Amino acid sequence: PSIGCGRAAGGMGRLFLRYIEAESVHCCALCATHLAAHDQVVSRQFRGRHGDAWLFGDVINVNDGPPEKRLLLTGLHVVADIYCNGCDTRLGWKYVEAYEEQQKYKEGKF
Repeated sequence: PSIGCGRAAGGMGRLFLRYIEAESVHCCALCATHLAAHDQVVSRQFRGRHGDAWLFGDVINVNDGPPEKRLLLTGLHVVADIYCNGCDTRLGWKYVEAYEEQQKYKEGKF
Protein backbone atom coordinates (compact mmCIF):
# COMPACT_ATOMS: atom_id res chain seq x y z
CA PRO A 1 0.00 0.00 0.00
CA SER A 2 1.05 3.56 -0.53
CA ILE A 3 0.45 6.60 1.64
CA GLY A 4 -0.79 9.78 0.01
CA CYS A 5 -2.76 8.80 -3.08
CA GLY A 6 -3.04 10.51 -6.43
CA ARG A 7 -5.74 9.41 -8.85
CA ALA A 8 -4.41 7.58 -11.90
CA ALA A 9 -5.98 8.23 -15.30
CA GLY A 10 -7.49 5.61 -17.56
CA GLY A 11 -10.37 3.24 -17.94
CA MET A 12 -13.76 3.50 -19.58
CA GLY A 13 -17.09 4.31 -18.06
CA ARG A 14 -17.82 6.01 -14.83
CA LEU A 15 -16.44 4.71 -11.56
CA PHE A 16 -18.19 5.52 -8.33
CA LEU A 17 -15.51 5.27 -5.70
CA ARG A 18 -15.51 6.37 -2.08
CA TYR A 19 -12.74 8.57 -0.75
CA ILE A 20 -11.22 8.58 2.71
CA GLU A 21 -10.55 11.85 4.48
CA ALA A 22 -7.67 11.00 6.80
CA GLU A 23 -4.09 12.07 7.34
CA SER A 24 -2.75 8.74 6.03
CA VAL A 25 -4.60 6.68 3.42
CA HIS A 26 -3.60 3.31 1.93
CA CYS A 27 -4.28 3.13 -1.79
CA CYS A 28 -4.04 0.67 -4.66
CA ALA A 29 -0.45 0.75 -5.94
CA LEU A 30 -1.64 0.53 -9.56
CA CYS A 31 -4.52 3.01 -9.77
CA ALA A 32 -4.39 4.97 -6.47
CA THR A 33 -7.96 4.09 -5.45
CA HIS A 34 -8.47 4.71 -1.73
CA LEU A 35 -8.64 1.45 0.23
CA ALA A 36 -8.22 2.14 3.96
CA ALA A 37 -7.33 4.78 6.50
CA HIS A 38 -4.10 4.05 8.34
CA ASP A 39 -6.02 3.66 11.62
CA GLN A 40 -7.64 0.51 10.14
CA VAL A 41 -4.31 -1.38 10.32
CA VAL A 42 -4.76 -4.19 12.85
CA SER A 43 -1.34 -5.79 12.36
CA ARG A 44 1.75 -5.55 10.15
CA GLN A 45 3.00 -8.97 11.30
CA PHE A 46 1.57 -11.09 8.48
CA ARG A 47 3.04 -12.99 5.53
CA GLY A 48 1.29 -13.44 2.20
CA ARG A 49 2.19 -15.31 -0.97
CA HIS A 50 4.48 -12.53 -2.08
CA GLY A 51 6.02 -11.40 1.20
CA ASP A 52 5.03 -9.16 4.07
CA ALA A 53 1.33 -8.37 4.47
CA TRP A 54 -0.87 -6.22 6.69
CA LEU A 55 -4.19 -7.05 8.33
CA PHE A 56 -6.87 -4.33 8.03
CA GLY A 57 -10.06 -4.06 10.05
CA ASP A 58 -12.03 -2.45 7.23
CA VAL A 59 -11.43 -1.47 3.61
CA ILE A 60 -13.47 0.27 0.92
CA ASN A 61 -13.61 0.17 -2.87
CA VAL A 62 -13.07 -3.59 -3.11
CA ASN A 63 -15.18 -6.49 -4.31
CA ASP A 64 -15.01 -10.09 -3.13
CA GLY A 65 -14.42 -13.22 -5.13
CA PRO A 66 -16.08 -16.49 -4.12
CA PRO A 67 -15.24 -17.89 -0.67
CA GLU A 68 -12.93 -20.91 -0.67
CA LYS A 69 -11.09 -23.03 1.84
CA ARG A 70 -7.38 -22.25 1.80
CA LEU A 71 -4.55 -23.68 3.88
CA LEU A 72 -2.51 -20.70 5.11
CA LEU A 73 0.54 -20.59 7.34
CA THR A 74 -1.76 -20.28 10.38
CA GLY A 75 -4.07 -23.15 9.42
CA LEU A 76 -7.20 -23.77 7.39
CA HIS A 77 -9.40 -20.73 6.72
CA VAL A 78 -12.29 -19.80 4.45
CA VAL A 79 -11.18 -16.72 2.54
CA ALA A 80 -12.42 -14.66 -0.39
CA ASP A 81 -9.93 -12.87 -2.62
CA ILE A 82 -10.54 -9.12 -2.83
CA TYR A 83 -10.10 -6.97 -5.92
CA CYS A 84 -9.69 -3.22 -6.40
CA ASN A 85 -12.85 -1.56 -7.75
CA GLY A 86 -10.68 0.92 -9.65
CA CYS A 87 -8.55 -1.50 -11.70
CA ASP A 88 -9.62 -5.05 -10.68
CA THR A 89 -6.17 -5.90 -9.31
CA ARG A 90 -6.14 -8.73 -6.78
CA LEU A 91 -5.17 -7.08 -3.49
CA GLY A 92 -5.32 -9.95 -1.02
CA TRP A 93 -8.18 -11.68 0.75
CA LYS A 94 -10.92 -11.31 3.32
CA TYR A 95 -11.02 -13.80 6.18
CA VAL A 96 -14.53 -15.28 6.09
CA GLU A 97 -14.05 -18.07 8.64
CA ALA A 98 -11.24 -19.41 10.80
CA TYR A 99 -11.42 -22.98 12.06
CA GLU A 100 -8.97 -22.63 14.93
CA GLU A 101 -10.15 -20.70 17.99
CA GLN A 102 -6.97 -18.59 18.27
CA GLN A 103 -7.47 -17.41 14.66
CA LYS A 104 -11.12 -16.29 15.03
CA TYR A 105 -10.09 -12.63 15.53
CA LYS A 106 -9.28 -12.48 11.79
CA GLU A 107 -12.86 -13.18 10.69
CA GLY A 108 -14.31 -10.26 8.72
CA LYS A 109 -10.91 -8.61 8.37
CA PHE A 110 -8.81 -8.06 5.24
